[in-house]
Amino acid sequence: MGALSHLKILDLSRVLAGPWAAQLLADLGAEVIKVERPGVGDDTRSWGPPFLHDRHGRSTSDAAYFLCTNRNKQSVTIDITTPSGQQLVRQLAAKADVVIENYKLGGLAQYGLDHVSLRAEFPHLVYCSITGFGQTGPYAPRAGYDFLVQAMGGLMSVTGRSDAEEGAGPIKVGVAVADILTGLYAANAILAALAHRDRTGVGQHIDLALLDVQVACMANQAMNHLYGVSPKRLGNAHPNVVPYQDFPTADGDVIIAVGNDGQFSRLCTVIGHPDWSTDERFATNLGRVAHRVELIRRLREQTLQRSTADWVAALEAAEVPCGPINTMAQVFADPQVQARGMRVEVEHSTAGTIPLVANPIKLSATPVSYRNAPPTLGQHTAAVLARELGLDAGQLAALQAQKVI
Repeated sequence: MGALSHLKILDLSRVLAGPWAAQLLADLGAEVIKVERPGVGDDTRSWGPPFLHDRHGRSTSDAAYFLCTNRNKQSVTIDITTPSGQQLVRQLAAKADVVIENYKLGGLAQYGLDHVSLRAEFPHLVYCSITGFGQTGPYAPRAGYDFLVQAMGGLMSVTGRSDAEEGAGPIKVGVAVADILTGLYAANAILAALAHRDRTGVGQHIDLALLDVQVACMANQAMNHLYGVSPKRLGNAHPNVVPYQDFPTADGDVIIAVGNDGQFSRLCTVIGHPDWSTDERFATNLGRVAHRVELIRRLREQTLQRSTADWVAALEAAEVPCGPINTMAQVFADPQVQARGMRVEVEHSTAGTIPLVANPIKLSATPVSYRNAPPTLGQHTAAVLARELGLDAGQLAALQAQKVI
């Protein structure tokens, strides 16, 4: 029994931010019913290659992208543009604790499935709306995508090589972090709203915007700006801590992440220049930031003398934080990643045993569970509508003939 096994989530969202929130709640035990468009489904089902292969090695219609954020869910296909489909969704909402959606502003109002309509009928509902720019403000009607939000929220202004380096320019992060972070905020907000409902019996509306989340997650860089220092691109360097970046080695690169003066002193001893730790230019982080260029030049001259593996071994022995820059293959071959169980395998209805990336949460009493593989499109339509709404075979056949399900 998961920590959230008493909860039922109606997931009307697609792509990443909403499904990420719903999957997190599902991993923690909640029952999640995912409503998809008949014949099409979540947009990410087609976002390949790569695609999932069935037991015979044939490509299916489900992309790996879809698999990353839809495990532990039941897929129900309903055409919400039809009155009968809208009624089915309302009936499912009546039995749910939470509704998650990420349609454009006002997109569900025309179907009577927006938060005003559903919460008027079911005041216990926690209704979470995820949009690019929120329910208010001049940009509210716009569609929002992670790439746009990384740019508009400031992340790209601090990501990429500095103007002094070859190849300078803003770069997006290689994963849709605005979407993922919004999903994490959404899950937290939902749990907070449920805690409030436990005390009052009343749900509420959650208004989450990707842009808001991206601005909030600029963290120290945003605060640097508010306190008079304009952030800029520094490549892999840290704006407030030195040395904290990549360094070239004899056969590749190594990350050295010095967080305090003691670690810097041990680094200097390992590289054979203990005198640098007492040099007034480098002895404190304040000095190292001020004399960043000279210190980094000296360190790079030294790191080029040995291999990445040699540096990692020597620095780890001296308790200086460091590490290699791994490919994804190296990540999943890493003994620490393996020891933490970050790859799991589940049984899929058409593909047999498939790998997934694990949930990182470790709970001692109510651990995360992997009950179901990401569903095929409409895999659970008949079962869910029969169980939740009491529809019999004849009623289901009639809805299917009308192309409602």
